[in-house]
Amino acid sequence: MHHAIIQSLRAFIADYGYWAVAVALLSESAGIPVPGEITLLLASFLAYHEHRLQLGWIIVIATAATTLGGDLGYAVGYHGGRHLLDRYQRAFRISPATIKRGEQMFARHGAAAIFFARFIFGLRVFAGPLAGVLRMRWRAFAIFNFLGAAVWVAVIASAGYLFGQHWHTLLRTMQRFNIAVLIVAGVVILWWRYRRQTLPEN
Repeated sequence: MHHAIIQSLRAFIADYGYWAVAVALLSESAGIPVPGEITLLLASFLAYHEHRLQLGWIIVIATAATTLGGDLGYAVGYHGGRHLLDRYQRAFRISPATIKRGEQMFARHGAAAIFFARFIFGLRVFAGPLAGVLRMRWRAFAIFNFLGAAVWVAVIASAGYLFGQHWHTLLRTMQRFNIAVLIVAGVVILWWRYRRQTLPEN
């Protein structure tokens, strides 16, 4: 991300504090492609350096905002349907291949995919709306949406705080981390499918 954008985000968080974190995380999880991950990292970075914010409150507020955003995205997708998803795809220039991959993953692996999608930017943004369009069971979605939000926020916020002195190194690490999560998610899903095929039916 361009240095000027980073500085603008940092100024925004410094001015509005927890409100900036809440708005960014809620918007991203609801389906608006804003830099929620970078906002969370910057907020934790500022908590380390300037002590205007506290890491504990960042985690609590960001988890609540991320969870609520995912729920709102689900509701929009559920009531808006496929037509709204198509308009959303064109408005934000999301490739049809990306939508198709998300649909296939959710169709095959259900609500568990919501947890792993939280760690991947492309899926994190539209996971909620897409789950609603696909009529994923609400209760299952809500559980995995919260669990994914809680773990993702805790990991990202803690990383931003612990690596406060090495900001650029942290950004590069997070990019590799997203790739690693994709690999781990793939291994877990393949193992789960193998277990289902080999276990005897009752």
